[in-house]
Amino acid sequence: MRRIPEVLLFGLIQPIMFVVLFTYVFGGSIALPGSQAGDAQAYREFLMAGIFAQTVTFATAGAGAGIADDMHKGLIDRFRSLPMSRGAVLTGRTLADLVQTALTLVVLAVVALLIGWRSHENLLEVVAGFGLLLLLGYAFSWIGALIGLSVRTPEAATSGGLIWLFPLTFISTAFVPSQNMPTVLRHIAEWNPFSATVQAARELFGNLPPNYPVPDAWPMQHPVLASVIWSVLIIAVFRTLAVRKYRSATA
Repeated sequence: MRRIPEVLLFGLIQPIMFVVLFTYVFGGSIALPGSQAGDAQAYREFLMAGIFAQTVTFATAGAGAGIADDMHKGLIDRFRSLPMSRGAVLTGRTLADLVQTALTLVVLAVVALLIGWRSHENLLEVVAGFGLLLLLGYAFSWIGALIGLSVRTPEAATSGGLIWLFPLTFISTAFVPSQNMPTVLRHIAEWNPFSATVQAARELFGNLPPNYPVPDAWPMQHPVLASVIWSVLIIAVFRTLAVRKYRSATA
């Protein structure tokens, strides 16, 4: 990160653009259930958990591209000659990406405060909310690792890491409530692991309107527990698949 600081810089530009665009372009036009029509502050607070979650999950593409680049340049062949666990290489890479994601999240939180976002809960709950966001980002980085090991070039890893993230993040409760979605999309959004973490962060930040009608789906009723379960499950499944793929790719 010290040698290529533009990677971190460019990683900040997109989420900041999303914050500004959604806040000032769409914020006054989206009415939240339980709040007054045109209440821009209510939507601003509702939005930020979604932007935070989108930021940590979009780091998946960078993780996949980095691993694909290591494979392409032969760096992995050098690691093969060293007495280390096969899983250690991928774990080190994903944890390094988590550090970068955490730095990005800190800067984004400062920007959110500047445009008027506020938390209404105590510090412990706020920290727990950001912890769940980072856990989701770490879980998704293992999906990125598997993609990076499965393609031939970093460019393909970047494209493959983003193409599935857009429907995942937009068919969710990140930017709009699920109540007005078509029935099928509403069920998908409410059982989406991304939505569970967003809902958990909103509750821990105190960013839901007082009379906001929480959907009846179990993940929306118990978002903190659902977020932890989803993230741990994703890590368990995709770490296993990624390490297996790594072994076969370097055998």
